[in-house]
Amino acid sequence: MNMKTKLYILIGVAFCAMNLRAQTDTLQLDLPATIIMAQRQSPSVQSARNTFLSAYWAYRYHKANYLPSLSLSSSPYINKEVNKITLSDGTANFIKQDQLGADLALKINQNIALTGGSLFMKSSLNRLDELRNKTTVYSSNPFVVGYEQSLFGYNSLKWDRRIEPIRYQESKKRYAETLEIVSAKACEHFFALVSAQTELEMARQNFASADTLYQMAKGRYDNGTISENEMLQLEINRLNEETNVMDAQVTLREKMQTIRSFLGLEQSQDVKLLIPDEVPAFEVPLQQAMELALANSPDPDYYRRVLKESESRLSQARANAGLKADLYMQFGLSQTGSDIGAVYRNPMSQQSASITITLPILDWGRGKGRVREAKSQLALTNTQVEQGMRDFYQNVEKLVLQFNMQARKVHVASLTDQRAEKRHLVARRLYIMGRNSILDLNAAISDKDSARRNHIATMQTYWSLYYMLRSMTGYDFEHNKELKEELPVND
Repeated sequence: MNMKTKLYILIGVAFCAMNLRAQTDTLQLDLPATIIMAQRQSPSVQSARNTFLSAYWAYRYHKANYLPSLSLSSSPYINKEVNKITLSDGTANFIKQDQLGADLALKINQNIALTGGSLFMKSSLNRLDELRNKTTVYSSNPFVVGYEQSLFGYNSLKWDRRIEPIRYQESKKRYAETLEIVSAKACEHFFALVSAQTELEMARQNFASADTLYQMAKGRYDNGTISENEMLQLEINRLNEETNVMDAQVTLREKMQTIRSFLGLEQSQDVKLLIPDEVPAFEVPLQQAMELALANSPDPDYYRRVLKESESRLSQARANAGLKADLYMQFGLSQTGSDIGAVYRNPMSQQSASITITLPILDWGRGKGRVREAKSQLALTNTQVEQGMRDFYQNVEKLVLQFNMQARKVHVASLTDQRAEKRHLVARRLYIMGRNSILDLNAAISDKDSARRNHIATMQTYWSLYYMLRSMTGYDFEHNKELKEELPVND
């Protein structure tokens, strides 16, 4: 084996290695793989997860308001001041105090959603040291039970109990909807890159064809078999196709960067998309889709929530505009002594009750104005909710009708693409044989490219409609099963 042969072999091996590495570095994705990757790592999904988690913990906080709470508190202090003290005979004097105080209280609190009040039980112990006299006294409340209630006020606990579960259900459905919307967006980016790859492929094929025809035409022009006008037209076609190749390369780079960003890929990652050959042909029953949308879409929950919130604001405005009364009752035991044991022997009973009444007499119509404003807002919200639900029904119906028709459009676009490609080959062959004009050839090329673009566009519309339909209904009509999304909750 001579030196030249060895050199050729080394070059061939190096070329094969480079080609294999390029194939390895290129990420090949079909549509399902693109959607799965988008649902796992796209920034849009990460944002949706964080939004849901925020709603989840807000709901946990809401539920905790209706559970008993246990707290331990202490407020130790030291007091070395000269204070004004009222004596037993009614006179006052400035006395220097030198005290050290400490307390410990254990309290159980239970909110009552039905009334908006709060029931509590507590036990406390206090110690006071007179540092100058070196004396110590204790005071205890071994057991105290009490209740506080706003009699005519706004019951936030009752309204939160009506609103917050709806808000949480809405957030769960919104998260599932967002995943499907991300899938629809992934379809959009997928077919945008497919379209860019196809445009570059068509541009290269058209340039190669235009260059071949132009080279062939040179000889025919020299022989006088074609006119100068036709020769110039072929040269213009070649130059235009060369420009189209460069434009398609720029567009492909832009679309490549867009899908990398959407999927959370590195900007150096090359992506090659595999075009789906066909779409599944099935129809979605309108009535079933409507029932599923009402059950699984977050929009009906959203409209119910905003209506409840508007009713809550009206209730609050009415409560703030009228009579207010705050009730406080407490019953318990207490004792004092010089040691801890003494304060728990023979405790004395203690009771206290108070009611605070506030009646606005002159507020220059502010309370009445707030009530009327809340009533007007409630009427407006009712109108918006009714219109929103009408639009919701119409959108579901429109989406189902469009989707049921789209599979047929894809089939027609596929047949048109095949026929346009065949017509282009026939027109090119006839032109080479001299039995066709350059105008007919250009028209065939234009129709071929237009049919290919339309085929890709109809497939994009099909899949976008399908995933939008899934987002509204929470149902996989292709496999006849409900969409079960695992909520990103980790306690």
